[in-house]
Amino acid sequence: MNTRTRTLRAAALVAAAALALAGCSAASSGSGEGSGAGAGAGGGTQTLRVATIGLTSDGSLLTGIAQGFFAEEGLDIETSIVANPPAGLAAAQGGQVDIAYSPSIPLLNALSQGVELRVVGAADGYPAEPVADAESAAFDDTGLFAAVGSGIERVADLAGKTIAVPARNAQLEVVIAGELEDAGIDPATGVNWVVLDFTSAVSALESGKVDAAGLVSPFTSEAETAGARQLAAPSIGFFETGATGLWVTGAQTLERKADAVAAFQRAIVKSNAYATAHPDEAIQAGLDATDSPLAIADVKVPVWPGAVLPEDLARPNEKMAALGFLPAPLDLDGVIVSE
Repeated sequence: MNTRTRTLRAAALVAAAALALAGCSAASSGSGEGSGAGAGAGGGTQTLRVATIGLTSDGSLLTGIAQGFFAEEGLDIETSIVANPPAGLAAAQGGQVDIAYSPSIPLLNALSQGVELRVVGAADGYPAEPVADAESAAFDDTGLFAAVGSGIERVADLAGKTIAVPARNAQLEVVIAGELEDAGIDPATGVNWVVLDFTSAVSALESGKVDAAGLVSPFTSEAETAGARQLAAPSIGFFETGATGLWVTGAQTLERKADAVAAFQRAIVKSNAYATAHPDEAIQAGLDATDSPLAIADVKVPVWPGAVLPEDLARPNEKMAALGFLPAPLDLDGVIVSE
């Protein structure tokens, strides 16, 4: 695609969410009375339906449930896993779920199409202070890798080369585009983008069918084992600091369930603080929930921020506009909701 402007449509997102939710799995925090049940005037438990995409960083939410932080707030949390962030956002906007996980880039894409969404908490991210380049890979579970034996040693060597990403104009392409721009390469015309799933991308790096690929953990480890060279940690290079994974609700849900959403906000702050103090416990909870074969030692420790700051959204908003992924920076006034 020559144009970088997103073409997401809210109706299409809702349709995707319906398909994704049809096969989702659920877990509960306690003794709620079912989806949509509300607390009566005399108190009681209110159920919130929370959609995730099955990440290790979900361990904060899961340990918070296990520790009773949500129950203390009068909440019963029902979790489900959806196929991808746009599906979760569509479900939140359409009311199929009350709260959904989303990285900031899919959220900004949806907001650019007029989808009424609000940020109510931090799910994961990067340290509050900038990380030195030499340490960035320790915090970033994404990587830009050069093909085995390609002789490509730095991002600037990718001019005119082929780069594999799992989807066009999605998160990995956006963050890699930032690296290319910094290296003096026009992301729109200076490289050739191809779409490959992660397994195929690792094989293509080994065989030299592509010159480079954007990968996520654990495929980053597979690429390293195969001898591919990591050129950049593109996500932390793009976002720099702060919250990048967000808990998001629809504007109508926020209006109808203001008290329950506020209770969720209080509980997720406690959960993130607990996960930060007990990272092994939180990581193991995330691994167990996703039936991952990885051990705790194989996982980069997530950062669970205590809050979403305005600059956490403003920074990618401005960068996406500068790179052409948005026609102009969005007006984000009122998007982040404080408890």
